[in-house]
Amino acid sequence: MHRVRVFLIDDQKLIRTGVRKILEGEDDIDVVGEASSGEEALGLVRALKPDIVLMDIHMPGMGGLEATRQLAALDPRPRIIGLSVSGQEPYPSHLFAVGAQGYLSKDCAADEMIAAVRAVMEGERYLSRDVAQDYALMHADPASGQANLSCRETEILTLLCEGKNAKDIGERLHLSPNTVRTYRHRLYAKLKVHTPIELVREAWIQGLVPDPVVPEHSRDP
Repeated sequence: MHRVRVFLIDDQKLIRTGVRKILEGEDDIDVVGEASSGEEALGLVRALKPDIVLMDIHMPGMGGLEATRQLAALDPRPRIIGLSVSGQEPYPSHLFAVGAQGYLSKDCAADEMIAAVRAVMEGERYLSRDVAQDYALMHADPASGQANLSCRETEILTLLCEGKNAKDIGERLHLSPNTVRTYRHRLYAKLKVHTPIELVREAWIQGLVPDPVVPEHSRDP
């Protein structure tokens, strides 16, 4: 029997330990390695050649979306399952667009995580049960009027809605503050807003962020 070789990527060691314990309790699954960032993972995945990479998509540095894109370009190519605290669109769409085969929310049950690993290993696409309906509704209406954002714009929008300033976001994503401000102005234009409060409100209305988090104040000049 072929044992499924899984590699874990999450910046929180506690999460990696919990997921490892769940997966290694199964007779047909081995966790062959783990990393705390996309940058660290690339070389290890290239060397270990796991069947599946189970990865948090909200990480400092490269971020899960860019890491997915680069991992999907490897040969042999691992199957990738994104793991996120947010299951709301457009996160699943962006992840599938850059090469993932599965998407799980961190609220999923242990048995669903195991089922996702086995399904993806068999070549199926897997979407967490608690976000499948939202995903289906979004894609049933392509003329919904939702802003079309890139992966990087979505990452920056999420951080802006958490109240992070350009310096904080730049350090987290390895971008200059001026580059972050350029992205911010682009988001203002795409969402047709003029202030941080309007940005958060419109992002939430359009389902671009999971919850309405209003920054206490804007710290950017």
